[in-house]
Amino acid sequence: MPVSVVVGGQYGSEGKGKVVHWLAQASKAAATVRVGGPNSGHTVIDTHGARHVFRQVPAGAVLRGVQSLIGPGSYIDPEVLLLEIRQLGLTPNRLSIDPHAVLVTDAARIRERESRLEERIGSTHSGTGAAVLMRAARDGSGRFVTEIESLRPFVHATSERLRQLLDNSERVIVEGTQGFGLSLIHSGAYPFVTSRDTSASAALAEAGLSPIDVDEVVLVIRTFPIRVGGNSGSLPYEIDWSTIAAEGGHDHDLSEFTSVTGRLRRVGRFDAGLVRQALVVNAPSIVVLNHVDYIDHAACATGLVTDRMAEFVRQVESEIGRRIDLVGTNRSDLVRWPSYRSSATVA
Repeated sequence: MPVSVVVGGQYGSEGKGKVVHWLAQASKAAATVRVGGPNSGHTVIDTHGARHVFRQVPAGAVLRGVQSLIGPGSYIDPEVLLLEIRQLGLTPNRLSIDPHAVLVTDAARIRERESRLEERIGSTHSGTGAAVLMRAARDGSGRFVTEIESLRPFVHATSERLRQLLDNSERVIVEGTQGFGLSLIHSGAYPFVTSRDTSASAALAEAGLSPIDVDEVVLVIRTFPIRVGGNSGSLPYEIDWSTIAAEGGHDHDLSEFTSVTGRLRRVGRFDAGLVRQALVVNAPSIVVLNHVDYIDHAACATGLVTDRMAEFVRQVESEIGRRIDLVGTNRSDLVRWPSYRSSATVA
């Protein structure tokens, strides 16, 4: 069946939203599906060059003619979702929310703050983790999206809609959140992890699809992995943004800030060991390496693949034991990674 699953291979912010947007256009996808909760944001640049940061709707929501679905394993902050619906002018014909999606309530946010998770593990305090606990407790504290009147027109059984599309051989893209290094199940960074599993298998389950539906798993990684600021756990080979800028010959600040909390992101050198673990668990058919322009400022001005960038990609391939299939920069497009030619361009 034509289902693509896009997941992160590090600690999140690998550029999954950009990849979903590119794949949706390249494959003429009929639908994109978002799982997870509002504790992570995905950034996408639309066809008009406008930059969007979404915490609830999938990255494909900016594309006309592509249905957006929020699966049964998702967690919904009504205020955040309604804001994104208004910003994009989404209608029930374009957005569907499964009735089994759980709400992130004020009670969940309070519970998370009182747990002092921000101090202990660098939590974003979005309330998503508490909502996961409340759902699992089965004590009546969990609430569902059907309780929000303004969202009811968007509530439909998303698995049924997806099955109809797949029966017609339409392409569906499942958009995972965060990254493999934050998996509650697989990460060696526990307890400095998120409240869910972040593997391709978990994203598929949260979307309400079968493993035999999948014909493509896309693992997205970046040249310099990041973690959220604060006491967020170990980050092997940690450096700072000024070091990256200096080594790449950049004349501008490269500092990144989280889309949810606005904190300065921590950054480290490429960690091949973590990516190899992500490859084992996710068995991707496609690997995307983003932010290759961080290696050499010359690419920012010319859009060309430089010798330094090509050498870095080759080194990554050697260290992870896997070919890189697509590369990306801070621009909106991706290009298939060819045998290196000095005239090759990145976009």
